[in-house]
Amino acid sequence: MTNALPEPDAGPQADAGATPVLRLSSITKRFGPLVANDAISFELRKGEVIALLGENGAGKTTLMNILFGHYVADEGSVEVMGKPLAAGDPRAALDAGIGMVHQHFTLAESMTVLENIALGTQSAWKPRFDRSAARQRIARLSADFGLALDPDAPITSLSVGERQRVEILKALYRDARILILDEPTAVLTPSETDALFGTLKLLVGQGLSIIFISHKLHEVMAVSDRVLVLRAGRLVAERKTAGSSRSELAALMVGQEVASPTVAEPKPGPVVFELKGVSTQGQGNAARLDGVSLALRAGEITGLAGVSGNGQATLAALMAGTLSPASGEMAIGAQAISDWSPRAALAHGIGRIPEDRHAFGTIGDMSVTENVISERYRTPRFSRYGFLDWKAARAFAEAIVRDYDVKCPSPEARIRLLSGGNMQKLILGRALDPDPAIILANQPTRGLDVGAVSFVHRRLLEARDRGAAILLISEDLEEILALSDQIIVMSKGRLSTPSKRGQRSIRELGELMAGQGDSADAA
Repeated sequence: MTNALPEPDAGPQADAGATPVLRLSSITKRFGPLVANDAISFELRKGEVIALLGENGAGKTTLMNILFGHYVADEGSVEVMGKPLAAGDPRAALDAGIGMVHQHFTLAESMTVLENIALGTQSAWKPRFDRSAARQRIARLSADFGLALDPDAPITSLSVGERQRVEILKALYRDARILILDEPTAVLTPSETDALFGTLKLLVGQGLSIIFISHKLHEVMAVSDRVLVLRAGRLVAERKTAGSSRSELAALMVGQEVASPTVAEPKPGPVVFELKGVSTQGQGNAARLDGVSLALRAGEITGLAGVSGNGQATLAALMAGTLSPASGEMAIGAQAISDWSPRAALAHGIGRIPEDRHAFGTIGDMSVTENVISERYRTPRFSRYGFLDWKAARAFAEAIVRDYDVKCPSPEARIRLLSGGNMQKLILGRALDPDPAIILANQPTRGLDVGAVSFVHRRLLEARDRGAAILLISEDLEEILALSDQIIVMSKGRLSTPSKRGQRSIRELGELMAGQGDSADAA
């Protein structure tokens, strides 16, 4: 099941023979022996939407950093509106009309909508900021592009979708004519996604040109005119969207056909992890848990959907042992738990895949071997008489590298040198060994390409079929619908009643994510 997305337009608004608004010519960038971009050339026309696809590490981010002046290309050039763009100068890119909306928003939460949008646009030579003029311009842009916002609202009061509108208005306020959207729907509900795509149609109708970066192929098919595919730093394919398909684009990305894993009927066993009326304090900016009840069964995947910040991170912290209940009961199997910690979670057989592989899943300057034994280096498997058994540790790392198809120079390599997909595979291997009874999979495929996503899904399903109870926390409803045997939705720290696979539509789940409809806790 997929979102009800608008049909793609027939093509760009302007004459294809007109001067392109953006031209990249033979862009090459090397980092030592690694060629991140290899002679990449393409053009973007007025009123056109180009989708940029590629596996993790394919070179998309490097290319965008060159376009914005964060990197300087070793070879090649960039032209905007027929004029050369100065290399290594972010201000030149902004002045040339290039705007970017990042996946992780860059907003000052202590400021208002108006202040965020106008921040940095005031000349240092003007003693006073003309708030009235800024307000009028924001109102005009909001009306023109369907981006309704209260200019005086503090950022902290806005939903995720509203924050994204602020980011788009920031670019439009600076007269952007080329807009780059990096994973723009990663944290949006289906209704917010529909609203965004409606805005994009208005933008291209006004002549803006868009580069759309996403791993969600159904969205690429819905909004783009052309698709460019990068693989290993090279531009390997260009397709008109109307003449392509999701399966073809997936195969072009990874160099071979990508088969979706088969989901067999579950064989649920006994409850192995249970919460009864549990409340906690909030985790970071996430909501506190409010009387949450949850039961995870052996051999079953429970999918937890919700908009970021509604308590999923708090529930994950509780399950991982980094947060303890303030009230209520927690049990593993038939054993009630009172003394709870990360060490206790590991001792009770919980395999943990954290939300942020960089901040919580790995230590960047430690080696692959050190990272994969980090949760169990004191166990007899890797410790002898108080000393680390480096031979056993290295053998374990080599086994994960082999079994999970991790591409890394050696087990001694610093883990920060690995791509996001390969880092995630290492975390997956660490969490799934040795066959944990309970698995916390928190955003396990966030930011991964279609090939890596398929790999992670297959491994989780294999663990389920071996009898593991899995809590899958994801903001990707397609992932939730594809893998989950039962689905629950979290909103404002409370859980909906669970539903079996196929009982609720994607629209109904989206309404629950937005806090509408059923708000009863799971029984």
